[in-house]
Amino acid sequence: MDPTPLPVKVLFFIAICGMLTACSNPESRAIRFALASAPVNLDPRFATDATSERINRLLYTRLVDFDEQARPVPALATWQVLAPLHYRFHLGEQGRHFHDGSRLDTADVAATFASILEPDSISPHRGTLQKIDRIEIIDADTLDFYLRTPDLLFPGYLSIGILPQEGIVSGARFQNHPLGSGPFRFLSWPSAGHLELQRIEDGQRLVFEQVRDPTMRILKLLRGEVDLLQNDLPPELLHYLEQQDEIQVTRIPGNNFSYLGFQLEDADTGREEVRRAIALAIDRAAIIHYVFDGAARPAASLLPPEHWAGAKQLDLFQPDPDQARALLQAAGYSAEHPLKLSYKTSSDPFRIRIATILQEQLSRVGIEVLIQSYDWGTFYGDIKSGRFQMYSLAWVGVKSPDIFRYAFHSGSLPPGGANRGRLKDARADELITLAMNAGDMQQQAQWYARLQHYLLQRLPYVPLWYEDQYFASRPGVSGYELTPDGDYDALVSTLK
Repeated sequence: MDPTPLPVKVLFFIAICGMLTACSNPESRAIRFALASAPVNLDPRFATDATSERINRLLYTRLVDFDEQARPVPALATWQVLAPLHYRFHLGEQGRHFHDGSRLDTADVAATFASILEPDSISPHRGTLQKIDRIEIIDADTLDFYLRTPDLLFPGYLSIGILPQEGIVSGARFQNHPLGSGPFRFLSWPSAGHLELQRIEDGQRLVFEQVRDPTMRILKLLRGEVDLLQNDLPPELLHYLEQQDEIQVTRIPGNNFSYLGFQLEDADTGREEVRRAIALAIDRAAIIHYVFDGAARPAASLLPPEHWAGAKQLDLFQPDPDQARALLQAAGYSAEHPLKLSYKTSSDPFRIRIATILQEQLSRVGIEVLIQSYDWGTFYGDIKSGRFQMYSLAWVGVKSPDIFRYAFHSGSLPPGGANRGRLKDARADELITLAMNAGDMQQQAQWYARLQHYLLQRLPYVPLWYEDQYFASRPGVSGYELTPDGDYDALVSTLK
């Protein structure tokens, strides 16, 4: 594969930038954060897109969070394991006031989780939390969770933002008018692409502005119309920013998992030999080298190997076009009757570029791919509804290995889970159950490793890579530190 040439669009962009003379910040003190995609739902019970979940972490507090090794740690509460089926949580003082001034207590915690467990709830967390048998309030600061079956991972399931009981009962529309007790309060959301928050500690305003086109995001950053952007840039634009004296750029390795997903009920992509041929046709190393300019690492599983439940010795797929062709021929495909697939992706130019490269690599083994690109809302809606043959996405911010139950167990079909490809595999279900019921975390890690080896054989998805995280900011923005999963938590202490 030849190195990607600098697009004409980018050359034009550089020429325009050279003519810019007024690159001062707007008069407002607001920190302006440019986003490629806008949030969809600011109710933490129902949000599933990465942007919404990242912003919800700023708006709401949660009982439990995670450390750098993805192990549960206290946030709003500490806990005791009184028995395998009995957990007691004690609320601390941090984050105990909602942004309307009311005090958060255990009634709000109980109401939040009870609403998710309602039989008609469409929350993606309902399947996970059905392990809860009942919740009992001891006092305003203490409550007990009783489980139906033991689960060592249980505290990690409670990393959902807490909402006020009164609003839950009255049917408040938290999805577009959130009310939490996190470090930021909601101010306004006048349009889908313009969200305003305010930091509680010092009154600093924060504006999330959607700018779909990456070139326009760069222009706005250089002109001072936005102060900060994170990810979602093609390498040539990122390189250009790194050369600008007034722009600060930082990168770190990431752990968000990019993959090709498949509809397993489809006559073509439901065949394991087809998915394996696709895996063998892809040259990940070339894409990482030439397209990402090295800013990614190849992946073999949803969890990175450094995760406590990650599999340490998974074999990475190496390109083997000859074997891919042999698999397709044995499956009955030929030049006269080629395999034809539709491939859905977002309308982001960089994602379309990757799709085009994958299309070309698959064509070398006789697979004809039709690329269908859509705006984010339409694309993501199709994926959640199962309207696809093949698509590309990334799992973002994954902490708990319960993701395997959520994404691959036959009991996690949408809307009760995220098994969007409709995998129905008795062995996968068995391994998931064995991991969930293990007696300690070491046993759990062993079962999850076996599961990841098995999924690499069955290929309900084809692993691609973990992309690096990066941000770029203007002078005056300081204190922003990236995390491997790309959370916006650093905005809590970012200064302008």
